Amino acid sequence: MVEKVYEIFTSDDVDVLLRKSAAEQLAVIMQDIKMHTVVKTLCLIDKIIGYLSECVGQHGKVMECLVQPCLALLRKVLCADPVVRVSLSQQPSLLILLFRVSLIFHEDCTVVTEVGALLCLLLFDEVSRMDMWSVDPSTKPSLSTAFSLPVSIFRRYHLPVYVVGHHAVSPHSIVLPLSADCLALKPVSDMLRIAWNLSWYHGSDHLLKHVNSGTEVPEFLDDLKLSSEDILCLKVTHVASGLQDCLRSIVQATAHREVRAAVARMDFYLLNDRLTVKGGAGSCGPPFKSLPWQTALNRFLQVLPACTEDEKLLIDIIHFLNKLMKEQSKNLSVELLSWILELLLRPSSNPLLELLVLTESQAREEAEDVRTAVRQQLQKELIAFFSTLLLGFMSVTDRKCLELLYVFQTQLALKLLQCLRVTDAPRFYGLPSLERTLRGLAHLTSFPGWSSHSPLTKPLDICVKYLSGLLEVITSFYVERGGNAMSFMGKGVTKSTVLCLLHLSHEMMNQAQSSEWMSLWFLPLGSPSEDQAAAQQGLTWLVPLWVDRDPEVRFTSLALGAALTTLDTGCVALANSCQNISGGLWGTVLNILLDQSECSMVRREAAFILQNLLVIPMPTEMIKDYTWQGPCVHDEDSGLSLVGKPALQALLYHCHFYEHLNQMIKHCYVGQYTFDLNISAFDGTSEGSDLNGLDDSLKFWSAPSGMSSQDREPGSLSTSETTVAPSLGSAEFEPLNSPAALLAEPAHGQLVPQDQHETASPRPPHDSSFSAPLPKHSGFVTPPLLSAVCGLLDNLLAIAPRDTSDALRQARLLELLCSVVEASVIEACVQDLQALLPSSPPGEHIQAQACFLLEYLASLSRLVQSSLLVDPELVVQDKILKPLITKVIGVLTVCIKDVELVPTICHTWTHLFNFLATLLRKAAAACLPALTVALADNWVEMLDMFCTCVDLSVMSPALCTAGLQFLSVLLTEEAKSYLQNKDKRNHSHSPTIVSLLDETQENQKRVERFNEVILECYAGKCSKDSLRRVAANALMSLLAVSRRAQRHALKANLIEDCVGQLKQVHAQLSLDSLRPGKAALKKKDDGLIKELSITMQLLRNCLYQNKECKEAALSARLVPVLHSLWPWLWMDDSLIQIALQLLCVYTANFPAGCSSLCWSSSGQHPAAAAHRGAASSSLMLCILKLASQMALENSSVQQTVFMVLSNLALSHDCKAVIQKSNFLQNFLSLTLPKGGNRHLSNLTVLWLKLLLSMSSGEDGQQMILRLDGCLDLLTEMSRYKHRTSPHIPLLIFHNICFSPANKPKILANEKVITVLTACLESESPSAQRIAAASLWALSYNYHKAKTTLRNPSIKRRVDEACSLAKKTFSDSEENSLNAYYLKCLENLVQDLNSS
Repeated sequence: MVEKVYEIFTSDDVDVLLRKSAAEQLAVIMQDIKMHTVVKTLCLIDKIIGYLSECVGQHGKVMECLVQPCLALLRKVLCADPVVRVSLSQQPSLLILLFRVSLIFHEDCTVVTEVGALLCLLLFDEVSRMDMWSVDPSTKPSLSTAFSLPVSIFRRYHLPVYVVGHHAVSPHSIVLPLSADCLALKPVSDMLRIAWNLSWYHGSDHLLKHVNSGTEVPEFLDDLKLSSEDILCLKVTHVASGLQDCLRSIVQATAHREVRAAVARMDFYLLNDRLTVKGGAGSCGPPFKSLPWQTALNRFLQVLPACTEDEKLLIDIIHFLNKLMKEQSKNLSVELLSWILELLLRPSSNPLLELLVLTESQAREEAEDVRTAVRQQLQKELIAFFSTLLLGFMSVTDRKCLELLYVFQTQLALKLLQCLRVTDAPRFYGLPSLERTLRGLAHLTSFPGWSSHSPLTKPLDICVKYLSGLLEVITSFYVERGGNAMSFMGKGVTKSTVLCLLHLSHEMMNQAQSSEWMSLWFLPLGSPSEDQAAAQQGLTWLVPLWVDRDPEVRFTSLALGAALTTLDTGCVALANSCQNISGGLWGTVLNILLDQSECSMVRREAAFILQNLLVIPMPTEMIKDYTWQGPCVHDEDSGLSLVGKPALQALLYHCHFYEHLNQMIKHCYVGQYTFDLNISAFDGTSEGSDLNGLDDSLKFWSAPSGMSSQDREPGSLSTSETTVAPSLGSAEFEPLNSPAALLAEPAHGQLVPQDQHETASPRPPHDSSFSAPLPKHSGFVTPPLLSAVCGLLDNLLAIAPRDTSDALRQARLLELLCSVVEASVIEACVQDLQALLPSSPPGEHIQAQACFLLEYLASLSRLVQSSLLVDPELVVQDKILKPLITKVIGVLTVCIKDVELVPTICHTWTHLFNFLATLLRKAAAACLPALTVALADNWVEMLDMFCTCVDLSVMSPALCTAGLQFLSVLLTEEAKSYLQNKDKRNHSHSPTIVSLLDETQENQKRVERFNEVILECYAGKCSKDSLRRVAANALMSLLAVSRRAQRHALKANLIEDCVGQLKQVHAQLSLDSLRPGKAALKKKDDGLIKELSITMQLLRNCLYQNKECKEAALSARLVPVLHSLWPWLWMDDSLIQIALQLLCVYTANFPAGCSSLCWSSSGQHPAAAAHRGAASSSLMLCILKLASQMALENSSVQQTVFMVLSNLALSHDCKAVIQKSNFLQNFLSLTLPKGGNRHLSNLTVLWLKLLLSMSSGEDGQQMILRLDGCLDLLTEMSRYKHRTSPHIPLLIFHNICFSPANKPKILANEKVITVLTACLESESPSAQRIAAASLWALSYNYHKAKTTLRNPSIKRRVDEACSLAKKTFSDSEENSLNAYYLKCLENLVQDLNSS
């Protein structure tokens, strides 16, 4: 059986695929070690090596499919046979052959992993055998079957496979002390001598001081004295001494070689720090700060090199400085940066910058190969040095250093511009030199404002010169050569040039005053002599870059398109440039976005372009001479053409846009971009029968990377945002470790203009790709791509609300988007960042993951917020709302201590707060319970988070504003819900924000801190600060609901401060009124109006239901201050409304406050008292004057003023003022409704409420009864209806009936008795209760009333009402009102039946 399979495998006449199948079967058979002998007799190993050699000789084009099975067979043989392993490990040709196989098939991870396993077996075979490293090797070599490696190998090397390990010395062995003979050994004696001297002199520092002093004191044995070699070793290994020696050598050097040797030694000290100290400061830091090495190197950096040796020396010095800044990048000293910048910006000569550009004499000498290589290396080191210098300023805050940096940036930009424009023939540029220049330029242009610090050249002029040079490069190396589809020449040039253009676009946006600079980006294609050259002007040169083979070029060029389309002119120009492409701009970009095989970073930029295109308003039909028509769709079959919004909807429907988004969301990967997955390397075959178990441990450790770190641009995101193409033979796909392997290569020529069809296109036309079915397998989608998709959907909601909302609902996109990220993932990232030790590797990947997820949540919150505004039902669903609220609160309570994450978290929190505020405004009833529960579960963290937001008000005012607005809306909506569900509040056990603020005894200190922070945010801002108004609104809402907040405000003297602020406003208004031409309070935007309004509202809410605060306001003389402001308040309806509200709150259940309104403005004396002031000298009279107006235009002011009077009517002093002013006579002049209208007017109801308040006391009742015809008018009003207060006249009668002195007047009015007895038969239970209580009170201890009520008609009604009540209400009735009604009737019957 084995021989037959082997014959098929080795036969040249059999098809290659069949031979591959036979090889795979042999691999399965080889799981049984017994079969190895049979196969080895057939010379399997020689055949495999021959096949691999033949394949390598043909560059992998022959028998490519046999490589992986052959490698697997060879691995199985080597694992089981140590003899063969020893034999093959001695053949260097086999090792080179395997290495060449891995290079040829570097894109095939399975082949690379197999080669790694084989190399591991062969290279480490020697160390795996016991006889090679054992102390007492045996006479016979041990050839153990098991392949095992010492643990030290695992610690030193990153092996691509998992192998069994062992200890060279057992950790359980007992270490015996050395014998006396061992001390005679030289290594032991040397160690003892060094250790003795270090201990004797208390460390290396004192030992070196003793050695340098030259004193010879025989303090111990000669055998323990240091030799000259020991002293030299100590001096070299001691960092401070070694660096001091290097500097001494540099200063005293007489030749280039000595200086270069000293600089090389300093390099080695830096290298030693890097190898020994991971993440720490290292031992070179303190000596470098203390030693004068800058002075020693100064003389080499201030003059131009005169010869090649000078240039080589300068190269070494620049390389050392570059390495020094890189090693100290996390803690770069300001002194070092200042020294370098002052050196580079010397006014006399600037050799380092001048060396970037070759002079004419130097250009003529370029024929010499040596000088050419040296100068190229010098230019390379200078650009790398300048790039490192620029990056070193990312965390610098020193103002002087930053000012020097800004000047240096512009000077460097001017020098690099000369390097860019060295010749008029761009085709003959030196590619390495040009690429280095562009790399340095990419670093430079990434800093905003790099062109704005030149004293002679305007920033925009510098940008225009750069634009001209960069466009010349891109057209020469890319456009005119048809891209890099046929050649890799200029690949790095193209990448860096496009990146520079992207940075340049942002710089020109910031520096230009208008959008006229957009025309500078237009280029004609083809020869200038062509007639169509003028028509081809535009951004056509940009489109071919979108289909480059390099994903970073595609990404950057699309990002450039997104930057240019932020302007309307850019959108129009780019659309015109894509007219000759199938699908146009809209179809092209949409196709890139929906391409499942494309990288996520590329698709994200396509989404940004679409998002920008949707910003410009588009028509719904064709409009002539209209600049922006939007997408255009033409149906060749029907001849129908659509433009604008209809065309957009047709395009989205035709390409299954929302279905594609559904698939994208489902394939989103939110983990880190460094994968560490245990994936079987060999088709998942089980090899449990293998004796050594090596095959079970063969896993991926890391896939080969096709891109070195030097090839990556700093602004590129390709290493962190990638997509994975699924395997052709598998229904599922697995993530790999290599960023390069994740980048799927797109087909070329997919966006070819119609007049260039000679270029072959391996893909179907764009039109067919739009209508293609959804792919069965999709690549990974990253959160940044979904963030861009959320922004795109947000703009679609704005331009087509109904269609987009229906599509979102049908595709369940919001539900899927909300389910992508969990708060626990972000919290885990933050915890990982906080857990990083100084010796840990950098956490860039964790930080990037956290930033991407936070940015996604910000974009999602904006989309959901827009959905709420368009259609709240999209969001108010149990599947979306509750989980989303939990996630949002979870993210808001994440504790951020990483400084670099603070800007991102502030941005995300701002949008989350805005979303929650909108959610409360639009759907408070649906979301408030779930939101309150989520806040209660994280209450401590939320309090800390609010305090953090206020603390960050300087750094992020938007976050503070959003947080305070959310707090204000939350408290307001909960208060509204409390009032609406007042009767149901006892049945609900769910927590409320008010209970958390006031009733909870836990975390009182945090609540106090929260109240203090909110109050300080308001009090610490100036009146012109916009944040003060937001803080005031939050403080108002907090004071209105929280008693603790009121007590804290009272302790903080808020009431006194507010009254003092009112006094200041009054003084300013009085001063302004005296100025000619100054009309106070005429402008709505007057700051005094806002300040006056805010102050009175704060006082209103602070006094609400708080007696202590009202007493403080009384002590602060609030009423006299309001009285002095009354003329100005009268002029503005909003101000008078707020003032009346303040008085209404102030006078509620506060008699002393009510009496204070009767004081004259000159002192605390009642104005109603005789000879105590004029009639208009109190605020009470001002209010009566306002209420006595016949017709107030503002009904709210009318209602509020009567509410104030209703409170004042409870005060004896106020009643006296009301009586003397004859104000109640206005009630008798009210007119009743006529005709079929049976409803009382609002003014009449307000008067009735005022009389009801007055009827609560006997003096007020006397005032009512003294009004002629008042009782008759009240009886007439009782027959009319009102929606909110239908029985107020009955309540007035009810109150008067309880007064023994006023009972005769009620009894004397038959109309009142008739109304009361008739109400016993009313359909209203309230009217029945009021009437029964009134009649019982009237008859109580009043014999005359009993006699009158014994009238048969009256008594009959009473008896019938009593019997009916007894039948209706049982004894077990729990309703207290019904029980009271029954009690009134029973007592009334008893009184009437008594003699």
